[in-house]
Amino acid sequence: MIVLSREDVAALLPPQTAIEVVAAAMEAVSRGEAELPLRSIVDVGGPNKMGIMPGRMRSPPCHGIKLVSLYPGNVAAGYSSHQGAVVLFEPEHGTAIALMDGGPLTARRTAAASAVATRALARADAAVLAMIGAGEQARYHLDALMTVRPIRELRIASRTEKSALAYARHARDRYPDLAVTLAGTDAEAALRGADIVCTVTNSPVPVLRGEWIAPGTHLNVVGASIPSKREIDDAAVLAARVFVDYRPSTFAQAGEIVDMIAAGRIGREHVVAEIGEVLGGTSPGRRDDGEITLYRSLGIAAQDLACAHHCWAAARDAGRGVEAPL
Repeated sequence: MIVLSREDVAALLPPQTAIEVVAAAMEAVSRGEAELPLRSIVDVGGPNKMGIMPGRMRSPPCHGIKLVSLYPGNVAAGYSSHQGAVVLFEPEHGTAIALMDGGPLTARRTAAASAVATRALARADAAVLAMIGAGEQARYHLDALMTVRPIRELRIASRTEKSALAYARHARDRYPDLAVTLAGTDAEAALRGADIVCTVTNSPVPVLRGEWIAPGTHLNVVGASIPSKREIDDAAVLAARVFVDYRPSTFAQAGEIVDMIAAGRIGREHVVAEIGEVLGGTSPGRRDDGEITLYRSLGIAAQDLACAHHCWAAARDAGRGVEAPL
């Protein structure tokens, strides 16, 4: 078994690589080349939870599991809110071949999935990005989205001024030519004139309303991963053509979709397609420059496994990691 640290994963999975790995995984999922039980959630005290995400991929051939702790209070203590590990197994004998830090892998594959969706759905000239939320995922999303669209302006709305200022400094230092605007807590102001919008918050209630969304906008709705949370209101869902990573998890765990189907406001057909179907050419993506497109991200084990398999193979080639015989 190879053990890969946080630093190893970060070095082996740069943004552009993560985007291509995740794109291939999403397309494979939509071709039926993965077995993906729904994510299980265990309460571990207070607001903290543990997610259990097993799965199997036919290409690349592997199976494995991600165990991830979700601790919202970690950010204030200087830790990532996502702590965990991925164990990767080879298919011939079922041997565990790699153990790696699941924190940076989760962060990078989540941002990569949004970038894949943005590349497939956003207007080609989309250049103004609004980020609702200013934590760890906001930083990873900026790096990923800068690789797929000619972003020239970033607008930031956040629950706290401190986090917004820190994110603005990070963005300006990393991308000196990027225009950065602070909208305070006013998400509506951040959306005004934006081409791409990402919601990357821990909010259990909507932070984005459909009435704020201009024609032609692409939305990446990322932060809410359990049915009891939702970052967008009903009007936003109704205004958009909705795309997802995996229908079974969407209909079980995407709060706004679950709620609206239960209330009879939409049917399952309101989910137009999985992103993998768009990539594979079996479903159209954006049809014109005036459409509002929405990618509802939940994250699936196939994305983690594909990234883990890439890290394992790249680590062997680069001589990274620590050998740990079982």
